[in-house]
Amino acid sequence: MKQPISPSQLEAAYDAYGAAVYRLAMVFLRQHADAEDMTQEVFCRLFDRSPAFTDEEHKKRWLLQVTANLCRDQLRSFWRRQVTELEDTLPAAPPQELEALSAVLGLPEKYRLPIHLHYYEGYSVAEIGEILKLGQSAVKMRLKRGRDLLKIELEVSP
Repeated sequence: MKQPISPSQLEAAYDAYGAAVYRLAMVFLRQHADAEDMTQEVFCRLFDRSPAFTDEEHKKRWLLQVTANLCRDQLRSFWRRQVTELEDTLPAAPPQELEALSAVLGLPEKYRLPIHLHYYEGYSVAEIGEILKLGQSAVKMRLKRGRDLLKIELEVSP
């Protein structure tokens, strides 16, 4: 059931979770402008369609799940498949993290998303399964394979 949300509650939610939503959108979409647009769309959905949340963690999970679903929809869209990528930039990060972040963003999507949610957002295997609509064993396997790919990539890099 839709729960009315006030502008001050929306602002508080954006202050608390806007960065996490943006980071997840960047992991999916890999473009700064697209991630910003997606963040705006997610918070519009919060304003228009938010359910009754049991607690703040429930709200954060809902926002990340909406982000993942909207990003998947955009990646499947006809327009997205017809666009040529113009830039290959990463958001600013300290130099020591840039290599690892670049390696994570270079992973295939099925490994990149669980790795990001686990290591950058701090979600458990069960929570990642809920957000990505996967079983816990699938999440564990993707985390393991993603770590293995990262290990190979980071050991080979100069």
